[in-house]
Amino acid sequence: MQFDILIRNGTVVDGLGGDPYQADIGILDGCIAEIGKIEGSADEEIDAAGKLVTPGFVDIHTHYDAQATWSDRLTPSSSHGVTTAVMGNCGVGFAPCRPEDHDNLIRLMEGVEDIPGVVMTEGIPWKWESFPEFLDFLGQRNYDIDIGAYIPHAPLRVYTMGQRGLNREPATAADLAQMSSIVSEAIEAGALGFSTSRSLNHRSSEQNLMPGISASESELMAIANGIKRAGIGLLQFIAEFSEPETDFAMLRRVTEKSGVPMTFSLSQRPNTPELWRTILRLTEQANKEGTNIQPQVYCRPIGLLLGQKLQYNFFFFSPSYVAIKELPAHERLTAMHNPETRRKIIAEFPADVPDSVINRSLVDLENIYLMTDSFDYAPKDQDSLAAIAAQRGVPLAELAYDLLIENNGENVFYAPALNYAEKNLDAVEEMLKHPDTLFGLGDGGAHVGIICDASGQTFMLQHWVGDGGRGSISIGQIIKSLTLDNARAMNLMDRGVLAKNYRADINVIDRDRLKLYRPEIQYDLPLGGGRLTQRANGYTATIVAGEVTYRNGEPTGHLPGKLVRGAQPMPRVNIVTLTS
Repeated sequence: MQFDILIRNGTVVDGLGGDPYQADIGILDGCIAEIGKIEGSADEEIDAAGKLVTPGFVDIHTHYDAQATWSDRLTPSSSHGVTTAVMGNCGVGFAPCRPEDHDNLIRLMEGVEDIPGVVMTEGIPWKWESFPEFLDFLGQRNYDIDIGAYIPHAPLRVYTMGQRGLNREPATAADLAQMSSIVSEAIEAGALGFSTSRSLNHRSSEQNLMPGISASESELMAIANGIKRAGIGLLQFIAEFSEPETDFAMLRRVTEKSGVPMTFSLSQRPNTPELWRTILRLTEQANKEGTNIQPQVYCRPIGLLLGQKLQYNFFFFSPSYVAIKELPAHERLTAMHNPETRRKIIAEFPADVPDSVINRSLVDLENIYLMTDSFDYAPKDQDSLAAIAAQRGVPLAELAYDLLIENNGENVFYAPALNYAEKNLDAVEEMLKHPDTLFGLGDGGAHVGIICDASGQTFMLQHWVGDGGRGSISIGQIIKSLTLDNARAMNLMDRGVLAKNYRADINVIDRDRLKLYRPEIQYDLPLGGGRLTQRANGYTATIVAGEVTYRNGEPTGHLPGKLVRGAQPMPRVNIVTLTS
């Protein structure tokens, strides 16, 4: 048989959760045509001896809503083995939207997801108003991965209610009917579901709370029923859970009464380090009683990246630094080398810091670490800036200042903000292993100046695999969590598995060479804006719909990725375990 691509001699981890096995994979017309010992030839053969062959990774929590309108490469995610990404999370996005509300939605995205407003103003073409028109625009474009989208709550509410929606006023019966109808229309056009945020940390660039933060249960029910009426979809939430039992009960009622599955963000918070256990207990109880709720968890600390050339650093709130922070990076660095400026900024540390998890993390030098290539994302106390200052016998703020301007201002520092309350990853491991959780929260496309967590898939393979990593999770289960579990949660039944007739979304991975480089700034946004990216070694090939998109970490120029419209049916296969 003649194939387009033949992957020979690989160690196949098929996404079903079982042990690896040796097999060849033949690809034809964008799908897997054969698996086993294959006799045949191909236009291209990939020797995968000694390497893992896995399904392409499915990333269910990204924010490429803006990037997807101006770029055909959805990095960093696509360079870490991701072949399908879901955007529109957390209730922010750009459709539906009337022309007069463009700036409102940009300010929301700028504040919540840390994407510069001027970049979006320049880059977003706004060739749509309704959500179906937004999908039509995306559907005309090609990418290095497939993308799917939620309809987000903020634009939905503003489109329906105008200024009343932005002001967080209660929705009228007419508002509820219109929102429900728009959501149904979006699902029919191909939305994967609906997303919203009830987080106090999510604010516009003008510090206004999200339009949907206090939406009533009746509003959420109307939206959920809009999904149910139109077909298949998902509810995606981020919530405070400040009153865990009460807040969870409301979300549970919405998903129970509507029958629409739900997913939400879950992490260990420093001020309530045991709250995640309560939420998992409530989730487990609800699911045993027939609901479908799956928290999304991340695989390491959700950390802030600080530096002289980045958006934030430990002196961000010092008045003498505020006076120079808007200068171009090279001019700011020159000013910081001035002895008098140095003296003033150090004397002002830590200044008056507005109270929030992020702001507190900026000045907690006991929990800030200098990054290197192959950085340990479970850093030890003895590696913190405070410990280094004590070892050297120098004042802590002076050491931090000097490291900040050292190396031409290129140094990058890591401040774990979530998932590291006890200075270890024990809570993360327990969350990852829980049968009700999904892997997510990488936030690809967002937080371009302070967070770079879209490399989580690579970290999972480095850190958590039990046969050589630090963790105790089998390679089969790791790959299943990155592929099949997420694909099924999103109702994308045609991917996430290496089996005959499934999509040929595939990674060939050399685990011995897997390496994460230190995050770096890449100036490729509109207007030359910078964003954090992170490179990796070890991906021999990434294949999307039967075309090699990355080879040894470098893009090939092929762009087979497309918009995924709605639920995708399972291919006809003869493997019983695929339907179990």
